Amino acid sequence: MARKISLREFQEHLATRLGGGGSERAASLLGFQSGNERWLANLSDSGEIVSLPPLTPAPLTQPWFAGLANVRGVLYAVSDFSAFLGGEATPRNAQSRLLLVGARHGVNAALLVNRLLGLRNVDALTPAPAAGDAPAWAGEEFTDNEGQRWRRLDVARLLVDEQFLEIGA
Repeated sequence: MARKISLREFQEHLATRLGGGGSERAASLLGFQSGNERWLANLSDSGEIVSLPPLTPAPLTQPWFAGLANVRGVLYAVSDFSAFLGGEATPRNAQSRLLLVGARHGVNAALLVNRLLGLRNVDALTPAPAAGDAPAWAGEEFTDNEGQRWRRLDVARLLVDEQFLEIGA
């Protein structure tokens, strides 16, 4: 009989296998779409990816704070990443996902995103000039061979950003 493993164990195993073959720069990153923007996050920071569960709204919070999600008995503070960036609210549909980004950093935080775009290899992307007014958590920018622009998300910096932490309206 096959051994059952959790999604978290599978993702950790996948991240280890992908990260073990070369330099950190060559490691694959998780691609996701938030609003009209494409983002890249380290697999180790993305923690776990789950389908959108029911969200419990929290009163007197910023419009980008989507509420609380119960994922297997653990509460996560959910931020609508597109709305946080100043864009449209993320539609809540079958493609929407929660990236549980804070577990590695001791925080139960999740980002609501439009959809996952799969794994990307940084070496297959071309560095692009970064916007001068980008926040510290918005890292390097790239373009792919189709001309799509990507930006790397520094999850650790996002989780300590004052604006991100200030959910009260």
